Amino acid sequence: MSRWLTILFSAAESILVILIGVGIPLALGSIVWAVEMGFGPEWTVVWRAAADVWLLGHGVDVTFTLDPSTAAALGLPGAELPVTFSIALLGFALLTLLLAVRAGRRVAEVGHPIIGLITEIIVFGLASAGIVVAASHPAAEPNVTQGVVLPTLTFLIGILVGLATSQLRRDARAQGQRSRLAIARDAMLSRIPISLRVGIDASVRAGIAAVAALVVAASVVGALALGVGYAQLITFYETLHTEALGGLVLTVAQGAVLPNFVIWTMAWLVGPGFAVGTGSISSPFATALGPVPPIPIFGAIPSEPGSGAWIVLTLPLAAGLIAGILAHGRLRGVLRDWWLVVVGIAGGICGGIIAGLLAAASAGSGGPGRLADLGPDGVQVGVWAGVEFAIAITIGLLVAGTIRGLRSERLSAPSDDAGIAQSGRG
Repeated sequence: MSRWLTILFSAAESILVILIGVGIPLALGSIVWAVEMGFGPEWTVVWRAAADVWLLGHGVDVTFTLDPSTAAALGLPGAELPVTFSIALLGFALLTLLLAVRAGRRVAEVGHPIIGLITEIIVFGLASAGIVVAASHPAAEPNVTQGVVLPTLTFLIGILVGLATSQLRRDARAQGQRSRLAIARDAMLSRIPISLRVGIDASVRAGIAAVAALVVAASVVGALALGVGYAQLITFYETLHTEALGGLVLTVAQGAVLPNFVIWTMAWLVGPGFAVGTGSISSPFATALGPVPPIPIFGAIPSEPGSGAWIVLTLPLAAGLIAGILAHGRLRGVLRDWWLVVVGIAGGICGGIIAGLLAAASAGSGGPGRLADLGPDGVQVGVWAGVEFAIAITIGLLVAGTIRGLRSERLSAPSDDAGIAQSGRG
C-alpha cells in the first residue's frame, strides 16, 4: 500500500475509534431525548452530554455549574458553586485502548507503520481537541489540556501495543527472516549482561502476571458480591424511580464504571479498601460507609466486612505465588539462587506500581460534598500490593527452584546407580 493510502487508512481508523466511543453515550442519550423528553430540549444538549461522558471516561476533569435560577430553585447551600468531576469512567478508556490495539495491528499489516502511527496520533489528537471545544459550555466545562492529552495518550498506548504484537507475530511467522527493527532491538539488548536482562524480564513478567491474576480474582469476587447484594441493587433501582427505558439505559451506562468496580474490589482484596465518600472506608478490616450514592452497582458493597474477612489477603499472595512459579522457568540455568530473592522483590515492586496506578486511575471526585472522595488510595494500594507480591513471588521462585532441583536429582539418580553397578562388574 502506498504512503498516501496508508495515511488515509490510518486517519479513518482513528476517526472510527472516536465515533464508536462518543457514539455509545450519544445513542443512549438520543433515545432518552426522543422517547422520554419528546424531542423537547435542543439536541445539542444531548451531544454535549455525550462528549462530556466520553471525556470523563478518559480521566478528563469536567466542571459543572448550575445557572443562577436553577441553583436558587434548589434552595441548597452552595448549589451555585462550580463542582468538578474527576473520577474516570474507565469503561470508555478500556474501549479506546482495545480499539487502538486493533487499529495498530491493522496499520502494521498494510505497511509503513511509522507513517501510520504518526497519522493516527495526529488525527486522534485533533479530533479530541475538536470534541473538547465543541462540548465546552458554561454549564459543563472540560479541562482543555486534559481533554487533548489523556484520550490521545490512551490511544497511543493501545497503538503501540498493537504495533508491537503485530511485529512479534510477523517475526514468529518469518522463521528466521527477521526485520531490521528486530535485528536492531536484539543488537541493543545484547549489550546488556544476560543475567541483568533475564532478571529484569522475569521481574516485569512476574509483576504483570501477579496483577493480572489478582484482577481476575477481583472480577470473580465482584460478581459474587453483585449476586449477594442483589436485594440492595433492586432497592437502589426503585429509589431512582426509573421507567423501563430509564432502567435499561442506567444498566447499560453502569458498564462504564464496571472496570472501576473491579479495581475497587482489587483494592479491597489487597487490604486498604476504598472510600465511597469523604470519611468512609470499605475494607476487610473495617467498614464505615455512611450514606451511599443510590447507584445500583454500589449495592454490592458490603455493609460489614464479616468475621474472617481478612482471609481474602490470601488471594494477592496466591496471585504472586503463581506468578513466581511461572517466572522461574525464564531464570533456570541463567541466574544463581540468591538472585531469585532480588527478582522476587523487583517483581513485587513492579506489581505494586501497576496496582497503585490502576487504583489511582479508578478514583476521583464524583460530585459535591462527600462525593469528592471516591475510590481507593493509589499509594496505599501500591505499597500493600508491592509488599504482598514481593513476598509471594519470592516464595514462588524459591519453591519452583527447589522442586526442579529435586526433579533433576531424581532423574540423575538412576544413571549414577548404573555407573556404580558397571564399575562393580568390572
